[in-house]
Amino acid sequence: MYRSLRLIGISALAAGVTACGGGSDSSETGTVSFGVTDAPATEFSNVTVAFTEIRLKPEDGDWISFPLNGFEDQNLLELQGGVSAPLITDEEVPAGNYTELRLIVDTNNSFVKLESQGDSTYTLAVPSGEQSGLKLKGDFIVAADTSTDFTVDFDVHKSIVNPQGDSLADYLLKPSMRLVNNLEVGSISGLADYAQINSTRGANDSGDLLADCAPNYEGSAYVFAGADAEPSDLNVNNDTGNPLLVLPVAPDDQSNLYTYTAGFLPAGEYTVSYSCQLDDNETDDPLQFDGTQNVTVVAGETTQAKTIPLTQ
Repeated sequence: MYRSLRLIGISALAAGVTACGGGSDSSETGTVSFGVTDAPATEFSNVTVAFTEIRLKPEDGDWISFPLNGFEDQNLLELQGGVSAPLITDEEVPAGNYTELRLIVDTNNSFVKLESQGDSTYTLAVPSGEQSGLKLKGDFIVAADTSTDFTVDFDVHKSIVNPQGDSLADYLLKPSMRLVNNLEVGSISGLADYAQINSTRGANDSGDLLADCAPNYEGSAYVFAGADAEPSDLNVNNDTGNPLLVLPVAPDDQSNLYTYTAGFLPAGEYTVSYSCQLDDNETDDPLQFDGTQNVTVVAGETTQAKTIPLTQ
């Protein structure tokens, strides 16, 4: 999982940039690279979303399109813990402000596999995926005569839902994505003592009793934007909002503890908390949390969070 992955992003441009419907009037250009990463998901063993094209929208120009030949076989769940795979690399585009990014999807080659179902494959519907694509709105800047690297963080845990009824596919993709500038991000790495939490089941720092941990589940670290955020599970409306990332912990090779890594976080303040109860992304049953702490992320660095239960 933590090895570097290198995929080939092939552009059909022999010279310059081919635009959808025309070009830009700007004579200044810069180069851009876009990669994709993912946050872990507990339910799935494989999530393949067959991206076929990336489109960029200059604020004062027409759409710019790059085909993504060779990316259709990528299991997004391999791109965790700060690992990413390139979509396009060092492509020349007009300099300036951009307002939207789109990823076009081949739904026929997109699918999921469940941890509990072995090699069984389930279909994945992506509404408008082959026409308008997965949309990521928001400004980003390409500086003139400069190379800028971005990463699309694709959160599978939040994005894939069971339609629970009549549907043309087994699962639906309602993407949760964010775009970051690689020069502005850092990461958080931490450890959780699941065995101690599961055996104690006593009172946490606030005096609240900890609920029993879910069977065969070591828990997840929840990351929220801002310091002193109120921890909550997915789909809960409060002042904090939904967690930015939900990261299932994994055994640490150097200890009997469990580790997590939250990558590609913009520099700033975050709240991290842990729960050993399952969050199924479709109900509003509240979770109980342990080890809530504030963590500061510095660009280009990995911040070590306190071990959960909290230690000095």
